[in-house]
Amino acid sequence: MRLKDQVAIVTGAASGFGAEIARRYVAEGAKVAVADINEEGAKAIAASLGSSAIAVRCDVSKRADINSLVTTTVKHFGTLDVVVNNAGFTHKNSSMLDVDEETFDRMFDINVKSIYLMTQAVVPILRAKKRGCIINVGSVSGMRPRPGLVWYAASKAAVNLMSKAMAVELGPDNIRVNALAPVMAPTGLISAFMGMPDTPENRAKFTANIPLGRLGTPADVAKAAVYLASDDADFITGVELPVDGGRAV
Repeated sequence: MRLKDQVAIVTGAASGFGAEIARRYVAEGAKVAVADINEEGAKAIAASLGSSAIAVRCDVSKRADINSLVTTTVKHFGTLDVVVNNAGFTHKNSSMLDVDEETFDRMFDINVKSIYLMTQAVVPILRAKKRGCIINVGSVSGMRPRPGLVWYAASKAAVNLMSKAMAVELGPDNIRVNALAPVMAPTGLISAFMGMPDTPENRAKFTANIPLGRLGTPADVAKAAVYLASDDADFITGVELPVDGGRAV
């Protein structure tokens, strides 16, 4: 029960990393707002978690949706302690010249602008409490980029660095900010990350670059997210934590 009585918002929580983070948070005693643009998916996850979770439809690139999410969470649970900015989007693994402008803009809106909007909405609440935790899900691509995901890597490098800068500015308010940097995992985006069909043979090409010899899993990321939100990490801020089996080494 490392998160007993904590209230958390997890974005992109209808599937993948976000869904598993929501499950682990509830298992550790937290109450969670399961936020996702996929409202039916969010409702299914929240229903499986019982009274400790609510589902909120949210397009994280829209200020009104973010503000409504935060207001709904505080109204329902009475407070807010932890925010996990997990929602993400990628372009298909391909030449940098083949990514159209609409895809580029959508990716930066979801991966980067969403954190700006969330920060505007939640920091006043956390400052008033003189305590809080923000976890931004970046990527190992933002630390060790490779050809094919240039613009995605750029967006996640922004997330990684933004988290460090936020930690410095919000430290005096006792608000901790950290980034998780996962390696590729079998989520709904895996085919786009690979730029090819998701087959055992194609996965093997990517796992060859991971010292521990496997892709990441949602559970790997969720366990790290529990640690960073818990009192075990109460002196940890500004960290860019790879959850990558050694890929970034």
